[in-house]
Amino acid sequence: ELTRRVFPKLLPVCPISGKLLGGAIAIPHTARPMSDTSSDGELNDLAEYLLRSTRLSPSEVRRLIDEVLSFLDETPENFVRRRHWSLQSRGLSNSEIFTQLASELRSRRFRAPEYSERQIRRMIYG
Repeated sequence: ELTRRVFPKLLPVCPISGKLLGGAIAIPHTARPMSDTSSDGELNDLAEYLLRSTRLSPSEVRRLIDEVLSFLDETPENFVRRRHWSLQSRGLSNSEIFTQLASELRSRRFRAPEYSERQIRRMIYG
């Protein structure tokens, strides 16, 4: 069963058909909770805006918001592992990868401390 986070003043989605009950929007959220800077009301406003301004269905809006929340919830360690694999598959050497990862971490949406090459290596290889 999919864990659902239903925003205030909204009705749930039918568990069988997946259709909205009473025109409500329920957003499934499988990622860890976002920081307190984002409220349920803001996410509800975003969902309503996407429904009005795009051709997305309510289920597509729920899936899109869930994907964005999961993306924004990525930890520096998971980001390093994911990017290492991606850069390695392009044929970059570890030395080049570690330099690029250190640079990318400084500009990412999360506040990651300044990692040394050794710390980055430990995140990847343990």
